[in-house]
Amino acid sequence: MYKRILIATDGSELALDGVEQGVALAAALKAEVAIMTVTEPLADGFYDPPGWPALYASLEEYRNSREGAAQERLAPALEIAQRAGVPASTHHVPDRYAAEGIVETAEAQGADLIVMASHGRRGLGRLLLGSQTQQVLTHSKIPVLVVR
Repeated sequence: MYKRILIATDGSELALDGVEQGVALAAALKAEVAIMTVTEPLADGFYDPPGWPALYASLEEYRNSREGAAQERLAPALEIAQRAGVPASTHHVPDRYAAEGIVETAEAQGADLIVMASHGRRGLGRLLLGSQTQQVLTHSKIPVLVVR
């Protein structure tokens, strides 16, 4: 049925629950997983002097810090897959919004299922921030399993 499952994580406890569910499904189906995380563009939603984001994003220290943080989020998820004996790869997508990065990576990795957690924002937070899960559900042509 599913041969390659993309599992998105932001490193949160709820996201790791999603990883557990996605890996368990992959183990049962003898599928492989691609585990991914996204780091959003720098200074989104803030006023910045012209050229500042480009200058800051080009700094080696910033890139290394962001990559290190992404690898820290991916490590526990990779460990979950390894413990379950599920073939896994990890992917960090920088400078993208989560939903865009997830959909694009799923397509690029040839995934036939996306597994992700829902953070369940409500009220004003949902109106202002929107739901990345909802955006993935709206824009993905690939089936999506949402873990709550």
